[in-house]
Amino acid sequence: MYRVDLNSDLGESFGNYTLGMDDKIIPLVSSANVACGYHASDPVVMSRTIAMAKEAGIRVGAHPGFPDLMGFGRRNMAVSPDEAKAYTLYQLGALDAFCRANGVEMQHVKPHGALYNMAAKDYALSRAICEAIAEFDKNLIVLALSGGELAHAAGDMGLRTALEVFADRAYEEDGSLVNRRKEGAMITDEEEAISRVVRMIKEKKVTAITGKDIPIQADSVCVHGDGAKALAFVERIRETLTKEGIEICSLDEII
Repeated sequence: MYRVDLNSDLGESFGNYTLGMDDKIIPLVSSANVACGYHASDPVVMSRTIAMAKEAGIRVGAHPGFPDLMGFGRRNMAVSPDEAKAYTLYQLGALDAFCRANGVEMQHVKPHGALYNMAAKDYALSRAICEAIAEFDKNLIVLALSGGELAHAAGDMGLRTALEVFADRAYEEDGSLVNRRKEGAMITDEEEAISRVVRMIKEKKVTAITGKDIPIQADSVCVHGDGAKALAFVERIRETLTKEGIEICSLDEII
């Protein structure tokens, strides 16, 4: 029996600016990664997103990023491990306030954007993020790129770790995500993206941008909710996984 979590980065609207289709995507996924106010979101959006997740019966995780609203957290920042730890801890505390107020238990933590990609290659940075998580709540699941340094650091510290794959992103041979500025970084063909997901789950393999097959572990699949075809895409992924005999469930049921 194959089992997988479907996660989506949500709660990324800010003030008068609306991003994504959270109300439509939330009922279709099993885990929500909620922005914590650094790369996106605000207190009102955070509260509303937690409430929607609770109503839909899906699990909630923190999605901490760099303090970079202008760049949506996708620009690399030169920060020390101590700073990264403090940034992570601060954002966990912020989201936890809304979780507690809504009677929701936080399930996991998934760094956002540049913080996620940098941590995947930087053990010291990953260790700092994991120290913040462990000191905040050692029962939280770390959602990390399959094969990356964040997963290694979480494992070394005894934290529960879920390995994540991406439906719409291309991979380098080392298992890292292809930089968004590079041609071919995004998988735009819907059929190709879905077939890649099924193969990652069942065969534990994915074809890198070079054409070489590389090993990969899929505990959770990230489906982005902010594209023009995002809703149809998520619906198709759910439908296909069900047809393929793959059960969709929360990380807590897998890890």
